[in-house]
Amino acid sequence: QVQLVESGGGLVQAGGSLRLSCAASGSIFSIKNMGWYRQAPGGQRELVADITSGGNTNYADSVKGRFTITRDNAENTMYLQMNSLKPEDTAVYYCNAFVQRRFQGPLNRFWGRGTQVTVSS
Repeated sequence: QVQLVESGGGLVQAGGSLRLSCAASGSIFSIKNMGWYRQAPGGQRELVADITSGGNTNYADSVKGRFTITRDNAENTMYLQMNSLKPEDTAVYYCNAFVQRRFQGPLNRFWGRGTQVTVSS
């Protein structure tokens, strides 16, 4: 099995910064795309940013210029640096990864349990 564990969430004032981490472990041959999603109370889960194994990135318009996604392929870890945080960034943030568990095996999608980010005004 594969586990994704997020960390780094918390309470911050508007304008502040947080850095989220996602560590993948378990039966992993390789990890393809990884991403951060978020879900606000009463809302749907939405893509925040994703990154390919080669480092190509994609961001939601609402976070462009404020958030930066990176990954360390050797450590199977992904990060989200969040700057200039706004109250509307308040949500549970989830880590997502497409994992190949064996050579030439299929890609399986895994989710972390989430970490709460709360931005006060």
